[in-house]
Amino acid sequence: MPGGQDQTVVNNEQDKKGSLREQSAWLLFAKMVGFGFSFVLPLMIVRYLTRDEVGHYREAFQVITNAVVILPLGFSMSAYYYLAREREKRARAILNILLFNFVVGGIACLFLYLYPSSIGGIFKSDELTRLAPLIGLVIWIWIFSTFLETVAVANQEARVATVFIISAQVSKTLLMGGAVLTFATVEAFLYAAIAQGIIQSFFLFNYLRSRFPGYWRSFDAGFFWEQMRYAVPFGLAGILWIAQTDIHNYFAGNAFSSADFAIYAYGCFEVPLIAMLSESVTSVLIPRMNALHQAGDRQEMIRLTARAMQKLAFFYFPIYVFLFITAQTFIITLFTKNFEASASVFVINLTLLPFSILITDPIIRSFKELGRLFLLVRTLILVVLVAILYLWLDRLGMTGIIGVAVAAIIVEKFVAEAMVIAKLRVEIGQVRLLLPIAKTAFASAVAGVVTYFVYWGAKDTLYGFGEHFVEDVLHAHQMSVINFLSGGLVLLISGIVFALIYLAAADLLRLIEDDEKEILRSFVRRYISRSASRQNQTEGGAAL
Repeated sequence: MPGGQDQTVVNNEQDKKGSLREQSAWLLFAKMVGFGFSFVLPLMIVRYLTRDEVGHYREAFQVITNAVVILPLGFSMSAYYYLAREREKRARAILNILLFNFVVGGIACLFLYLYPSSIGGIFKSDELTRLAPLIGLVIWIWIFSTFLETVAVANQEARVATVFIISAQVSKTLLMGGAVLTFATVEAFLYAAIAQGIIQSFFLFNYLRSRFPGYWRSFDAGFFWEQMRYAVPFGLAGILWIAQTDIHNYFAGNAFSSADFAIYAYGCFEVPLIAMLSESVTSVLIPRMNALHQAGDRQEMIRLTARAMQKLAFFYFPIYVFLFITAQTFIITLFTKNFEASASVFVINLTLLPFSILITDPIIRSFKELGRLFLLVRTLILVVLVAILYLWLDRLGMTGIIGVAVAAIIVEKFVAEAMVIAKLRVEIGQVRLLLPIAKTAFASAVAGVVTYFVYWGAKDTLYGFGEHFVEDVLHAHQMSVINFLSGGLVLLISGIVFALIYLAAADLLRLIEDDEKEILRSFVRRYISRSASRQNQTEGGAAL
């Protein structure tokens, strides 16, 4: 059997590191907990800042988040390749990444210090020009410190990565939440972000020292350039991806005032679980696909990809249907009526969700020749996107800008999927692996139809009940509080109806596996057992 020995090595590594489901579950758990902590930040920001200040905040962190991903040129991501396939070069790969990230972050910081108007000019904002040096410092520290999560996942230590992710979100929420409550200025947020980066860098150094002893003495110039040649094509593709997915924000920032940009930005709000699920699955698949490619097992690559798509669809399809129905209430509940206009942008942006189940990056990274071809495709799509936005910006408006951006991403996803299908030589008979995805779409549609009538039929009644409850029982009269709690009640009832019907349909269609049901039963049994134990202890204490 070709590659049999290599396959044995792959299987042994899988046994040591845990299954794909287990690793993905740990990372998803970390991101969900982290999201729970970080989610309060935008809710606080829209309630404590004016819309102009919210716009400045979104503009500043738009630049920061994009720079942190773009400037390292994919060098950090090369850890997935070298830590999985070039074990004797692990320490050298780590040192190269640290040096590269430190240098490019420093260059970005120096540039914004010398040319602060480069940001202010894009967004036509004097406030952004004033804050540019601080923004540069945040970029420098974050580029260096955010390697912490990447290296733990690349080293296939999902549980350690879970601790890092949760800890980072907790400290970030505490620091930036404190800045909101105490100062309520964008400048305070930036100082809090700097403190967060310093804390994370401390943990990064300690982790690397424990896992890769003496890595700082392993520099090899020849290997540095080898690593650069591997990473840069993917890094350029990553730059083009960020440009393609986020460049519309810069056109919108240039076309609209800061207050209107805040409307647009929250319309592009990242729905909970979308990025968390896909990043968790992709992060685990990248090293696994590299190992399977090395072993020559293309059938397993196809099976794993289809399996991952099924799991993503199980969550993505129902979330899309539910939020499409309740979009206006969702936006008002989270961001107040001041951002009600964001709902129209949100609905269009939400269209990306069903297409997000198409997983191509782990496979493209495994085949270097695909990386170069994909780079060309992404370049062409980006050129067309920029041309349309530049030439028609005055006529597009908010919904037009986001519509063009969404269309470009969908086109690229289909092209990338076609490339992967051709490379893996997927056969017609293997399409049956996607049958559960079609069943998931049907279950979501059934739940959506019922929820639609419940939502529109009971919306006003539930909202009125919630309003009276807030005013009469909680004695709160602020509209932001009333909208949040009343809207939350509408979403809760609608969500319960949707979830019950969807899960029932999914069970009938055999989308929920027996072992997953057993996990749920075990969780419920433990919960009941603990509740009964606490009740017995309480009754025993009362008797004494």
